[in-house]
Amino acid sequence: MRLSDFDFDLPPRLIAQHPLADRSGSRLLHVHEDALDDLRFTALPELLRAGDLLVMNDTRVIRARLLGVKADTGGQVEALIERIDGEHDAVVMLRASKTPRPGTVLAFGRARATVTGRADAFFTLRFDEPVLEALEREGHTPLPPYITHAPDREDDARYQTVYARTPGAVAAPTAGLHFDEALLARVRARGVGIAHVTLHVGAGTFQPVRVEDVAQHVMHSERYVLPPETAEAIAATRAAGGRVVAVGTTALRTLESCARDDGGVDAGSGETRLFITPGYRFRVVDALITNFHLPKSTLLMLVSAFAGVARIRRAYRHAIDNDYRFFSYGDAMLLHRCAGEAIAC
Repeated sequence: MRLSDFDFDLPPRLIAQHPLADRSGSRLLHVHEDALDDLRFTALPELLRAGDLLVMNDTRVIRARLLGVKADTGGQVEALIERIDGEHDAVVMLRASKTPRPGTVLAFGRARATVTGRADAFFTLRFDEPVLEALEREGHTPLPPYITHAPDREDDARYQTVYARTPGAVAAPTAGLHFDEALLARVRARGVGIAHVTLHVGAGTFQPVRVEDVAQHVMHSERYVLPPETAEAIAATRAAGGRVVAVGTTALRTLESCARDDGGVDAGSGETRLFITPGYRFRVVDALITNFHLPKSTLLMLVSAFAGVARIRRAYRHAIDNDYRFFSYGDAMLLHRCAGEAIAC
């Protein structure tokens, strides 16, 4: 397929700039077979069945954006952490008037970091203190580029899921932002299980696809952990005839990266570059909760592969015509796996 196959016109007014007052107050478009149901996210528990399993990404967004200067010249520099590579080391994207060379010392408030190398678009920095401590004190919430306001206290709280517990992401697993504790309690009361994986979302998630031939695109690498108890929960769900429901594309990519042909998963950790496009054979996930994604993005390709190209195009047209809110702080969809060829669904 071509990149242009995944383009659409989105009125800027539909890009959500702030979260709603209530996490679960968003809309939910239920996309199934040939039907589109306009619901509220609070209706989700009734769309699940006893014996189903929700799998959530428990990564925690770190304060990954740093503003500072070059210690020798005073030139301004901005760093966005891509990943933490050990207690004192990080891989970052840097923006500066002049590219800093290895050995350059950067000052971010009271934190100091030395440029130790470069690979393609990324630099490696070594901090003079633990990276997480420096970020917590000097960093800012790394809002996506389509959110135009400076991060504030509201973003510190709301650009984070209520079940986030493992620091490392520089972007939120946004499908999980709709859940509050009351909604999670209603899910459990329905007899639906909840399990967790960890995938640390990197800054590469916002990098555009730059090739028209989608097959030539190379995905950025992201770290994941799939615990043994989650693998066991999936096996038990499968044995009892329940469905595996991924909360977000990051949970889906983790599960499919660890998938076996029998529909189970192998526990473990590693890095994934899994790039899902129409034609991919899903082995684990039966349903997906997800937000609305950017035009020409790898995530739009993923949901098209999962629910069907024609079905997703129809759903996005409906969402635009009915003023759904898009992207990280926007509304959500519940999708079911296409039973046939993704192109035909």
